Amino acid sequence: MRIHDLLDESVIKVGLESIDKEECFEEMVDLLVRNGRLTDRSGALEALRWREEQGTTGIGKGIAIPHGKHPSIPKLVAALGVSSGGIEFDAVDNEPVHLVLMLLATNNDPGPHIQALAEISRLLMIPGFYRKIIEAKTAREILDIIDSEE
Repeated sequence: MRIHDLLDESVIKVGLESIDKEECFEEMVDLLVRNGRLTDRSGALEALRWREEQGTTGIGKGIAIPHGKHPSIPKLVAALGVSSGGIEFDAVDNEPVHLVLMLLATNNDPGPHIQALAEISRLLMIPGFYRKIIEAKTAREILDIIDSEE
């Protein structure tokens, strides 16, 4: 599973405008809807909110990996956002989030979802990866960074 294969410039936003978790969910789901990756906005938001009720996906060190599953989602989709100002995300370390990697999947095929989460975790452990991503100026630059690390 390559994260690069789930993303393109249309689902990467440098300069997220959100200031809190809920706004971030809406901004990123809207990005996926606008670019034809999702059709059921409310189902996607419901999946993210339900998962977040189980525990924060703000994993600390400026990173959040919101994810969820819903029957209206036909296949695994992803979006990536970078916030220079930081987003209040109820992260485990109580610090603002600057990098958001969102995954949404269908209910009945957990394999790709789990593989994508594992690959994201692997990427985030690479020294300097987070810094390179949040310093990137364009979606193309982010894709190139991810591609070079995968």
